[in-house]
Amino acid sequence: MSQPWNEQQLIEDGFERAYAVLDWYDGPRKGLAVINGIPHYFEGWDYHPANAADEYDVWPASEAAVAMEREQWAIYVRYEISDAGRDEHPANGGVNARYDELEVLLAPHRQPPNHVRRLAGEVRLDDGDRYRLDGGDLWMRWRPSSEASLAALGPECEGLALDGTGNPADGTPNGLQQDQG
Repeated sequence: MSQPWNEQQLIEDGFERAYAVLDWYDGPRKGLAVINGIPHYFEGWDYHPANAADEYDVWPASEAAVAMEREQWAIYVRYEISDAGRDEHPANGGVNARYDELEVLLAPHRQPPNHVRRLAGEVRLDDGDRYRLDGGDLWMRWRPSSEASLAALGPECEGLALDGTGNPADGTPNGLQQDQG
């Protein structure tokens, strides 16, 4: 994440936009990002600064959840680009009624379901502003994290071999084709 990248290069390199970052600690830990064109929540707390990609649990986000996340992100962005003080941060509660309402409505969507996928997510930042309504400067590229992650995708993926890039050797793009929402 040392240098900013232009959007065209990110797209050419297979990166997709993150819509919202819900937690950041030495990189994104929890948020909403696009995986193969489909919005997914991601959550990952087991990381090492030397790794090029961290592992995350991912699960699909509904259209309604995406709309609410983007609305809440917009409230947060307006705070970040303002001169408001820390006591006016919308996540403090009681500062912005709609932010608080969205927090309650989004809570069940942000909880990982029983069956999540484990993927490795590589992070890059674009050359735009950090806080923007379109989701900010965060882009991620996803791949299966290990043979174990293929088994987690379901019985139809068990026994698939990975090629040298971490993709299934059968040519399936990132092993994610069956996820449609």
